[in-house]
Amino acid sequence: MGGPLNAREKRAWNAFRSTFTLLHQRLDQQLKRDAGLSHLQYEILARLGGAPGRELRMAELACAVSNSKSGLTYQIGQLEQAGLVRRRACESDVRAVYAVLTDEGAARLAQAEPGHVALVRELLLDVLTPDQLSALADGLGEASRGMLAAEDCP
Repeated sequence: MGGPLNAREKRAWNAFRSTFTLLHQRLDQQLKRDAGLSHLQYEILARLGGAPGRELRMAELACAVSNSKSGLTYQIGQLEQAGLVRRRACESDVRAVYAVLTDEGAARLAQAEPGHVALVRELLLDVLTPDQLSALADGLGEASRGMLAAEDCP
């Protein structure tokens, strides 16, 4: 650990950085064009869509999408104005607020998902061999677990 990156580490870091930037850009463009959503808004809807009762506490959702609480509050406000989510107070904890996916939000998510998944396949998944895909999942999964363990998330 520490010190300058060696050639192998530079190669890995540069490949990851370039791929992440390009992938995020292309997915954002596709989602805006096809569903009127940013990539972050799609992630929020997808997380809510996969949650029990299509709802999550705002603090939990902020961690799940790696966004600040204030940034998430802004995004939820935008999605709420569009009728895609609503907020509800927690009955047992007056400080807690839940974000809830509306039926309209679920419909927008369903509209966006096929094109999003197709582009993820085209740009990333289908260009890798099964061994490369497993190595990618294992390596990035380990890095993610380490970062999440260090965060203050519920």
